[in-house]
Amino acid sequence: MARMTAARAAVEILKREGVTNAFGVPGAAINPFYAALKASGGINHTLARHVEGASHMAEGYTRTHPGNIGVCIGTSGPAGTDMITGLYSAIGDSIPILCITGQAPTAVIHKEDFQAVDIASIAKPVTKMAVTVLEAAQVPGVFQQAFHLMRSGRPGPVLIDLPIDVQLTEIEFDPETYEPLQAYKPAATRAQIEKAIGLLNESERPLIVAGGGVINADAAELLVEFAELTGTPVVPTLMGWGLLPDDHELNAGMVGLQTSHRYGNATFLESDFVLGIGNRWANRHTGKLDVYTAGRKFVHVDIEPTQIGKIFAPDYGIASDAKAALELFVEVARESKAEGKLPDRSAWAASAQEKKATLQRRTHFDDIPIKPQRVYEEMNKAFGPETRYVSTIGLSQIAGAQMLHVFKPRHWINCGQAGPLGWTIPAALGVAKADPEAQVVALSGDYDFQFMIEELAVGAQHRIPYVHVLVNNSYLGLIRQAQRAFDIDFQVKLEFENINSPELGVYGVDHVKVAEGLGCKAIRVTDPAELGAALEQAKKLAQEYQVPVVVEAILERVTNISMSTTNDISNVVEFEEIATEPGHAPTSIRTLKV
Repeated sequence: MARMTAARAAVEILKREGVTNAFGVPGAAINPFYAALKASGGINHTLARHVEGASHMAEGYTRTHPGNIGVCIGTSGPAGTDMITGLYSAIGDSIPILCITGQAPTAVIHKEDFQAVDIASIAKPVTKMAVTVLEAAQVPGVFQQAFHLMRSGRPGPVLIDLPIDVQLTEIEFDPETYEPLQAYKPAATRAQIEKAIGLLNESERPLIVAGGGVINADAAELLVEFAELTGTPVVPTLMGWGLLPDDHELNAGMVGLQTSHRYGNATFLESDFVLGIGNRWANRHTGKLDVYTAGRKFVHVDIEPTQIGKIFAPDYGIASDAKAALELFVEVARESKAEGKLPDRSAWAASAQEKKATLQRRTHFDDIPIKPQRVYEEMNKAFGPETRYVSTIGLSQIAGAQMLHVFKPRHWINCGQAGPLGWTIPAALGVAKADPEAQVVALSGDYDFQFMIEELAVGAQHRIPYVHVLVNNSYLGLIRQAQRAFDIDFQVKLEFENINSPELGVYGVDHVKVAEGLGCKAIRVTDPAELGAALEQAKKLAQEYQVPVVVEAILERVTNISMSTTNDISNVVEFEEIATEPGHAPTSIRTLKV
């Protein structure tokens, strides 16, 4: 048997579980693990500037490819507490990441030692497992169980806390015979799927609501095949966006209070049956449940049994991994089609596409300062179907989801449930690290951008190129819009006259200087006619210098983006002009019919 430190055993297990990249910040209590990381080799480490940034890099890394598990590493005390936001974000969106923290020696953990905090107790509510390992011999088993849990059932994060003396203790461990544990995933039965398809066939205007669970299960192709076999239009959720291309004849658009399409909501409100697969009925998707559920039956397929009935009671529920369920859905649908038992849905599908061609929002404006809609129009022109978009929250993300186009799974990488400001830069770095050949494009408002702006230096240091579109109105735009209900405009203005950059007027922070100071390239645009050229230049600069490139669009200070003010998907307010002629929305998926 081989003898090695527990820290070295942990590193060897990471490699045998498929880990090739890690993100983190070293420190005294985790240095033995870093020594093992260096001695073992085989795992590329990206040094973050902030430990929360490392956790979001791990998230972006996981979300990019099926099977990826991002790893973030930090020392004891505040490093672990800094990563809690990343763990919360990961568990909310069912994303497996492994957080490894150092800890004070076991003998002083409860004696108020320097940077000794009970991180396992703090992390428990936002992880599938959080544990401080007190016996070195348990380290291999704990790591093995961590990967088993992250991959089993509803995926999610794990935190392992390693006291420094535990890391340094030698144990018997044979890496050559180590084997990962087989993941557990519930699977639907044939009888369950036949019943669900029976309910589908009884309906006249059915829809499939496809969520992030389908992407997690790597089952997008099966979802599209099932939709095509049955002729059923598909509503992707925000986390499921890209499951089928936006221009697919069965893509009905997104539904919801904010990140939705006019045509998506209109089609949904005419439906009489909804098959939800791998979705969680998020409140910004459903709005008021009485409106959302009225007049339609629901079947819900979810990998987590307790998720079924959590938001509302479906007419039928199936606890199953999305891929396992969709394999049977396709099998039964093929047989039914061969026997001529599937209804003709062509008229219903055509009506959804008719709405897509008539209910559009305007994107083409020539105003100066720039209206945000024009930015997304130019992004549609500049970036093709291979682009991986990354965004988190705010009016920028909401408008982007309304107006951008996504054509492939994992090409809209969004923090859905938690929505922490600052997420976008580190997540984009994680995505670009996971797919170095991809065109990665991040989208931020100015406040999200400023929260973790220091992480741009990580891209410069480690040569991680991507394009960051920054829409700057020097405002907390989404909060300002929400404050309209209270008739206030309070503590949401970021404006000031920068004595070092008077050309900015009241827009305050000089993001170009800051980005350049952090080793990146940046372009500022004030005229919408120059946006296209700036985006093209950004792509070239990123390729040439292998660093993040920021394109800052100076926006009008106030724009109200379409959303419901009454928590009702049947009452979404269109604050801006809607499209009334084709030239108003030149990059829309369907040419506007008037």
